[in-house]
Amino acid sequence: MAEGILRHVAGDLFEVFSAGSKPAGYVHPLAIEVLNEIGIDISGHRSKHLDEFLNAGIDTVITVCDHANESCPVFPGKVLRHHYGFDDPPKAARPGESEIDAFRRIRDQIRMVFEAYADGYRDAVA
Repeated sequence: MAEGILRHVAGDLFEVFSAGSKPAGYVHPLAIEVLNEIGIDISGHRSKHLDEFLNAGIDTVITVCDHANESCPVFPGKVLRHHYGFDDPPKAARPGESEIDAFRRIRDQIRMVFEAYADGYRDAVA
């Protein structure tokens, strides 16, 4: 979800990639569904391992869960790191909350943070 949202709000500013240390091998169907609800299509995305990007000239790494932050490797060169500790949507349902509502809640949190991130970046380069 993070890749789709960041591409949507800041694709004009950055080339956005997403990867994990233990990729699931697929994009969760509920992630596809809840992003479609807000006009973002990630149905063509795929689950990727971060090793694909270690030598890709990455200059900014954003981790979106605590496990990723702890297990993220060191990328070569000068790399900015940002961490936002969102819950893992498939495991995040609160008592009385459906799984899809957990996905929606986390989608909205990610969107709010990444919109602010993109706005701040735009202000800094303006």
